Amino acid sequence: MKTLKHKVALLALAACCAGSGPAYAQQGGEPDGIPVTKMSRMRMLANAEEFEQQSRLQYTALLNEAQQKQALVPATHPQVIRLRAIAKRLIPFATRWNPESASWKWEVNLLNSSQVNAFCMPGGRIAFYTGILTKLNLTDDEVAIVMGHEIGHALREHGRERAGKAGATGLLGRVAGAGLSAWLGVDPRITGAVTGQVAQLAVLKFSREEETEADLVGMDLAARAGFDPRAGVALWEKMGQVNKNQPTQFLSTHPSGSTRIGDMNRSMPLVLPVFARAKGLNPNALPVYHSLAIPAQR
Repeated sequence: MKTLKHKVALLALAACCAGSGPAYAQQGGEPDGIPVTKMSRMRMLANAEEFEQQSRLQYTALLNEAQQKQALVPATHPQVIRLRAIAKRLIPFATRWNPESASWKWEVNLLNSSQVNAFCMPGGRIAFYTGILTKLNLTDDEVAIVMGHEIGHALREHGRERAGKAGATGLLGRVAGAGLSAWLGVDPRITGAVTGQVAQLAVLKFSREEETEADLVGMDLAARAGFDPRAGVALWEKMGQVNKNQPTQFLSTHPSGSTRIGDMNRSMPLVLPVFARAKGLNPNALPVYHSLAIPAQR
């Protein structure tokens, strides 16, 4: 009986992680570049219209607050002009990853903040912080990689996917906890805490998978727009220099820098020919990519 209970406990805990791997199947498409895959069905558990409305309201509120604090960089600033020019080159290739993006009302804004950050909300609402441009001394190619990555999150609807997974995982955790409590005859608060922790780790894994996918989508978008995808490796080397103290990969929502660089290098043979074609270059004789040194940290 004890062995049976042990097996049931393991099965219940495993159920919390069920479906945590990628649910993607290969689609047809262009013979080069990063292969386009089907988006996770888990995103269907969250309402698309509500997500879009919430995104629009949040972005507007952010811009209004920044405007009031004089932190919204004006459209005439060279860095804003630069960001919007890079976005203009990336956006035409977004429909390869999400056909609905053809109707998005794209926006690109720059916020005066020391944060090393950028994002793209559902519907194509992009924001960069000045900190990521200045602290990392980004080249245009590296800006394109960052922007492509953030656009990738929006194109692949990771926000909806994460909400759907979190809801499903939480529900499964509660059901598994109740089942364990009944079988083992222990306080349901104990089993609920255990299964809840397992569910949380599953959600973190989902997040790492989303980051990896966004990296690859970003490389693909950049390459098609004529930006060097090797800039992704340089970018994460820079990130490693400014982020010495990062959480361990297992408990982080982001893959480690070395993992990201490894994934990018493995996918480089798929995107370098695309980049070469966009630039009219020989893919077997591409010039070495040159980054810029980051400023000395004070």
